[in-house]
Amino acid sequence: MTFERSTFTSPVDGIALATYAWNDAAQPRGVVQLAHGVAEHLARYDRLATALNSAGYLVRGLDHRGHGKSVTDVPGDFGAAGFDGLITDLAAYGARLREDHPDLPLFLVAHSMGSFAAQAAILEHGAQYAGVVLSGSTALDVLAAGLAQSEGPVGLEAFNAAFENRTGYEWLSRDEAEVDAYVADPLSGFDLPEETVPALFGPAARLADPSAVRGDLPILIASGSADPLAGGGDLVQLLGQRYRDAGLGDVTVRVYDDARHEIFNETNRDEVTADVIAWLDQHA
Repeated sequence: MTFERSTFTSPVDGIALATYAWNDAAQPRGVVQLAHGVAEHLARYDRLATALNSAGYLVRGLDHRGHGKSVTDVPGDFGAAGFDGLITDLAAYGARLREDHPDLPLFLVAHSMGSFAAQAAILEHGAQYAGVVLSGSTALDVLAAGLAQSEGPVGLEAFNAAFENRTGYEWLSRDEAEVDAYVADPLSGFDLPEETVPALFGPAARLADPSAVRGDLPILIASGSADPLAGGGDLVQLLGQRYRDAGLGDVTVRVYDDARHEIFNETNRDEVTADVIAWLDQHA
């Protein structure tokens, strides 16, 4: 792994959040802020970050509160600040990156839980970004309603119901080696506190109306058709249409056939990465 690690002080409660910097980009043309999902950490994005470096982008990111090297108590626990604290952390770190690199466009590439936080952050802080990529995302209110009506489990285990149950994490990727690496990672796949998953749905109502997002913010929504969060692609199409209906003029939705939740760790990850880089290049 090629990153440098430091810390960023949360403006919410002063906790130290672990940060990562991938700097191997000659003549940088932009900065990409990465935001990871629940029950994982940013170092898992080393392959993606290295590809972004090769394409000319500096890459920055942090371990969200309760995750990776930012755990202060129980893994997965957002603390008293809750998920809103995580959203504030994400936006504040983006603002710091804008200050650090005023001459380069700043993009946000956010996955799953990180994409929910990104959806919330751009309601008020979209001006700091030149473009946003949402991976493994969804129309959070509709997903929440569907889970509430289901008779099965409502935690992350609910997402594996449609797949084989070799490890319980088959919903993440068709690539067994990637699933096994996730299971073997001591900083991933841990049992979440009971309040964590419900907290992720806290912003759902306000995210259903993205009219506060600035109209010229480019957004790429990328998902696998077999991602249980995507509803066969319908929920990400709905998410994209909501942004268009709110007046955004540059919204792209890409759904990859049969790909599961972690598209950057999928069997077609090279295609996905190339598509994201091409989109960034168009907007840099």
